[in-house]
Amino acid sequence: MCVDTDYYATFNRDNVTLVDIRTAPIEAITPRGLRTRGAEYTVDSLVFATGFDAMTGALLAVDIRGRGGRTLREAWAEGPRTYLGLAVAGFPNLFTITGPGSPSVLSNMIVSIEQHVDWIADCLVYLRAHGREVVEATADAQEAWVAHVNEVGNTTLYPRAASWYMGANVPGKPRIFMPYIGGVWTYRQKCDAIAAEGYEGFALTPA
Repeated sequence: MCVDTDYYATFNRDNVTLVDIRTAPIEAITPRGLRTRGAEYTVDSLVFATGFDAMTGALLAVDIRGRGGRTLREAWAEGPRTYLGLAVAGFPNLFTITGPGSPSVLSNMIVSIEQHVDWIADCLVYLRAHGREVVEATADAQEAWVAHVNEVGNTTLYPRAASWYMGANVPGKPRIFMPYIGGVWTYRQKCDAIAAEGYEGFALTPA
């Protein structure tokens, strides 16, 4: 939860009612507002801010298919697995900007997006210069990266919390700590080193 000046004090205002919808779920939207199991509330405006499927929702909403027609949803049935949060084994020429396994939501997103876009653009220039048209994360590199992301994540309390970082706000979503918490600078250095080694961990092939 993002907090700011007077955030908590807001709940003590006379014109604010805090409702625990875990114990009194919303049952219906009514002409005057909404009704929970416990009461009906009259409102002037209703904002539908029902949460979000962080880091994977937007990608899984698209019917992305890789080798053999396998869908990304199938590949991620037990949780997202990526190499650097940038690519997925079995999905050639697919780049996931600030995807799971990258600092993404634990960083300044604009800066992280820019870093990914620059890295991808440089990768495309490299492919063209070397006569390659297909780039794909190898399964071994992906598994090693996932293990590293989990190892670093498990040094924190994040995996112990029922938060959206773990997918806990989406019923049925696998409980996996999705971002890379090793630090933006460390992550950038890793990405740069991999590029400097001819995109180590990626299979680069002609068309």
